[in-house]
Order: sequence, then structure tokens, then C-alpha cells
Amino acid sequence: MNIADQGILLVEDSPDDAKLTLRAFKQSNIANPIALVNDGVEALDFLFARGAYADRSGKPLPMLVVLDLKLPRLDGLGVLKAMRADDRTRLIPVVVMTSSKEDRDVVASYASGANSYVRKPVDFAEFVEAAKLLGIYWLMLNQPLPAHFAK
Repeated sequence: MNIADQGILLVEDSPDDAKLTLRAFKQSNIANPIALVNDGVEALDFLFARGAYADRSGKPLPMLVVLDLKLPRLDGLGVLKAMRADDRTRLIPVVVMTSSKEDRDVVASYASGANSYVRKPVDFAEFVEAAKLLGIYWLMLNQPLPAHFAK
């Protein structure tokens, strides 16, 4: 499997933040497919190929999950804990990208298995730059799991 074929799962309930993140990835020439889901339950359905995403059964898992903390139905920490508790998803890199500046959220994210914690800048240009750098690092510089482990 070509690394560019492996996708990114963006879990973001804010349409504006999702649009900015997608634009930043595009400006960074990220060619990987990007799936966008709007809440924590939908994220787990996507990852575990259930519900509306049952047709994903047998398809590759994303190579990166970009996860907001403040989500409807199931928050980002709930998603992260469920991912780390399942052998299929426990090794997928997860970047928490959130507006929270609370130390307890940073600690809880890392304690739950986050690989990185990024605060969303308020400024538009800074937000786009942060998302671009995130994409460049995790998709171009970081060494992903070998394909036979990423199933």
C-alpha cells in the first residue's frame, strides 16, 4: 500500500475549523484522502466500520487521526480512550487539535494516549500555518507503521 493511499480522519464539529484545516492540508500539498466526521460516535463508527460506515469493513484504517476534544455525543477523550483500548486502532497516531488551553485537558490527552497536543490559534493565518505544519510533520516526516501492522 502506498503511503499516499492511507487517509486522515479529521474529527471536528466546527465547520469553520474543519474548512480551515482542510484548506491548510491542501496548501501543504497533502495528497492523502481526508475523511471528515462531526462527532465522537461518528469517529468510532468510521474507525470500527459500523453503522453508516459498515461498508468500510476490510478497508485500511487512517494513518493519522486529528481529533478535537470538545465534540457532541462523545468527547475527544472518549474517542481516544476507545481507540487505545482496541488492538485495531491503538497504534494509530492521534493529534489532539483543540481550542482548550486548560492544563487538565493537555494532561488528560497525553494520559489517554495522544501523540501530540496542538492548541488551535485564534488568528486565521496562524491557524492555517499550524494545520500545515501538523500535516507536513505527521504525513511527510514521521515514519508510519509498516503496512502489515496498520491493518
